[in-house]
Amino acid sequence: MTITRRTLTAAALITAATLALGACGSSKPKTTETTTPTAEATTAEPTQSPTASATASSTPTVPGYRPGEIPPIPLFSLPAIDVFASNADKAVIDSASSQLSSVEGVTVSPAKCDGSSLISGSTIFGGDGSAVSSSANGTVVNAGDGSGVITEGSTTITYAGDGSGTYTNMATMLTITVDADGSGTYTTPDTTFTLDGKGSGTYTNTSSGETITNDGNGSGTHTTRTVTVINNGDGTGSYTSPSLTIINNGDGTAQVNGQKVTDAPKVDKAAKLGKFPAVESLKPVESCGTLITLEDGVLFDFGKSEIRSDASQTLKKLADVLNNAKVPAAHIYGHTDSISDEAFNQQLSEARANAVSGELKKDGVTATMDATGYGESKPVAPNENADGSDNPAGRALNRRVEIFIPAF
Repeated sequence: MTITRRTLTAAALITAATLALGACGSSKPKTTETTTPTAEATTAEPTQSPTASATASSTPTVPGYRPGEIPPIPLFSLPAIDVFASNADKAVIDSASSQLSSVEGVTVSPAKCDGSSLISGSTIFGGDGSAVSSSANGTVVNAGDGSGVITEGSTTITYAGDGSGTYTNMATMLTITVDADGSGTYTTPDTTFTLDGKGSGTYTNTSSGETITNDGNGSGTHTTRTVTVINNGDGTGSYTSPSLTIINNGDGTAQVNGQKVTDAPKVDKAAKLGKFPAVESLKPVESCGTLITLEDGVLFDFGKSEIRSDASQTLKKLADVLNNAKVPAAHIYGHTDSISDEAFNQQLSEARANAVSGELKKDGVTATMDATGYGESKPVAPNENADGSDNPAGRALNRRVEIFIPAF
């Protein structure tokens, strides 16, 4: 990971990340520098005897700084840690509502999973916001209280639910640890950031040989392979490179390559660093998926399992919904009322579920689909009134085909 900044000896603010953690500790005006890979100050050879009092025109300086002035300890910014947020729970689809709401007899709603329910052999919903899901790519464990663990390939993400968490990617060798108080570490093969959450921290880049230490009390150090900047936090400090040595006494005087400077600005304190942003907690699973319900009259004639020709357009719309949302799996359930005997109703519900599945596949649905018939065993309304009389409205609700799309 690289850090963009002005010439290192100018010690300008490092701006490599999206999360700025402070403002530059020096308010002195600086000239604009062009970024270069060199870390050594440009010097002008003195025209006087080393024992003579230095003048502004003959005194070597750090480019962009006044004679005797020490560059500030650079602030550093963290790279973005949105790898946590990008792996938060994926939302269930809602496009079905807008595309199918105009079709009479079709309803779209969140699927309710009360208690423990096993879905498709790979996902368990606890009914309290918790869920455990596994696939060939990995596992997701959501405890329902903001905590959880996501494992996918070489990546493991742990959410504690209190603003802390860890992220590890073994393929890229990236590790992020964030504590609830804003402290943490960010490590790649050649770069390490640390923050203590109280204003201090360190930055180390082994490839460039650069190290920044901010003590959080105004003092700090900045070193490269050729330059060392020390800020003592009390107005004094030093700058050392192969061709330039500055010792700033904090009282307006400084020694520059052994020459005395009498108008040297004191070394301003290094500004405190910020904190790691809190890791967003996993949201509870409020719904275990999306349920699309089609009344039997939308698709079938009474007692039949052949899809009517005028119903094909509705299923084509549904196919578009599933494909556009990239739904990975859908379960199709057939249901009947209690008219006729159980064996007939079971057979009819299975035939209707298979008919819908076949039509959707013919319309190009790429999701994995299975079809199940439940006959009259799962009514959503009474087939009879309390006095034993027939309930036509209830029976109409029970004759249906449901398409359940688990949360993904």
